[in-house]
Amino acid sequence: MAARTGGQALVDALVGHGVDTVFGIPGTHNLAVYSALAEHDVTHVLPRHEQGAGYAADGYARSTGRVGVALTTTGPAILNAAAAAAQAYSDSVPVLFISPGMPLQHPAHGNGLLHEIVDQSAAMAAVLGTSLRVTSVAEIPLAVQQAFAVMTTGRPRPVHLEIPLDLLDEVAEVAPVLPARPGTLHPDQAALDRAVSRLDAAETVAIVAGGGTFAAAAELAAVAELLGAGVLTTANGKGALPTGHPLFVGAGLQHAAARELCEAVDVVLALGTEFAPSDWWGGLPELAGKVVRIDVDATAISTNVVPDVALVADAAAALAALADRVQRKEPSALVATARAAHRAQAREEGAAWIELVDALADVVPRDAIIAADNAMAAYYGALSNLPLDRPHSFLYPTGAGTLGYGLPAGIGAKVANPETAVVVLHGDGGLMFSVAELATAAELRLALPIVVVDNGGYGEIRNEMDDRDEPIHAVALGSPDFVMLAQSLGCLGVRAQSAAEVAAAVDKAFHADRPTLIHVRERSRATGEA
Repeated sequence: MAARTGGQALVDALVGHGVDTVFGIPGTHNLAVYSALAEHDVTHVLPRHEQGAGYAADGYARSTGRVGVALTTTGPAILNAAAAAAQAYSDSVPVLFISPGMPLQHPAHGNGLLHEIVDQSAAMAAVLGTSLRVTSVAEIPLAVQQAFAVMTTGRPRPVHLEIPLDLLDEVAEVAPVLPARPGTLHPDQAALDRAVSRLDAAETVAIVAGGGTFAAAAELAAVAELLGAGVLTTANGKGALPTGHPLFVGAGLQHAAARELCEAVDVVLALGTEFAPSDWWGGLPELAGKVVRIDVDATAISTNVVPDVALVADAAAALAALADRVQRKEPSALVATARAAHRAQAREEGAAWIELVDALADVVPRDAIIAADNAMAAYYGALSNLPLDRPHSFLYPTGAGTLGYGLPAGIGAKVANPETAVVVLHGDGGLMFSVAELATAAELRLALPIVVVDNGGYGEIRNEMDDRDEPIHAVALGSPDFVMLAQSLGCLGVRAQSAAEVAAAVDKAFHADRPTLIHVRERSRATGEA
């Protein structure tokens, strides 16, 4: 037991759980936490907006598999981070959002205290499922341990931790609470027997790998090779199997080739994926009676698709168990056919950006990290066409589909992986949601290329209005001088006229002493064509 302030108890507990980086903004109500941070060797990153702090913590967590931490003050500050919390929840990313809350004895109907909102903890619980509010200094280490247990046991989800602001300066005797290290969840033997039986009886198998395969890349490759199974990945699963692997069919399930392969094979082995509509844009394939599904989340294993065999288990453990027992098969002709079709469809869908993506592929290492915003150049262009061989190398806001994610997520990824090439891919509209984070990246002196593909506004929405044969309005954006804006915030700025110029600028930016914003107009924007 030791006498500690609430702020000290919090930071002690975070450090005890291995936290080495905090993304946050100080405010009147969290200064006791900042005082305690100064006592420890913890890297603090100061974004320009709390949403940026949340997205940066998300990028840190996605690219490492470790918990990211976002620290805000009360009221509007934590609400500013709510969109980032929703994104982390929808994509199963372990981010701990920490904020002070109203004092323990705060009046039920409020009294006009600074940053007061009606029920901050309830608001965050509605967004991310779990909000823990402590009631004493002594409880803080326990709450941190419980938050980490939620985030690291089963399906990773973000958590909000609220500490009443009067507790942060209060001194009390505090006992540390050791981390609860979750064990690996192994598959039930009866379910494993059924899965082996189904897979052995099948002549053809396809694998759909989602974000739940983060730590199972080697096991995925082994099972795919044993089964001769073509592998499709979701956006969050991109990189789980190297692009050049002969069994890799493609990343992105929105293409007809993905549906056709899944419907043609005898069994679909689904790994850590929820069969979300945000992955299968045109609707799910017909999969009745043919799905063997592995998921660490028992509550989600029947979401969207009810499996014929369900293995509630860690993906790596379940795949390792299957690898020990399944019979070897030769790949069928379906794999090569699906790969060729997927590639052709991806290039057709991404035709407007394919020259750019191909040029980037020449200079971006296969083990790089791409932090992509919800931009057409990302989901039509890079998702299915840019080769990446690193698990969780494509950081993309799939579920909630927020704008403004790419730049701060790229900052978080680069802070976490300083020796890895990280590239940010943005549209002009989305960048303006978080453009202030250019200053953050500049102050950190990150060698970070930021490619801004400018189509003059919200291009996807413009196209959807056109598809509905409705008036096209409220989607055009006057473009600022992005290059001068970047320079004013401490970055380098480059105007590129072609895909080749973009690629050359990206290659140079990897070795720069600060971030480089590379602005390129889409051909349709540059020529004035619709």
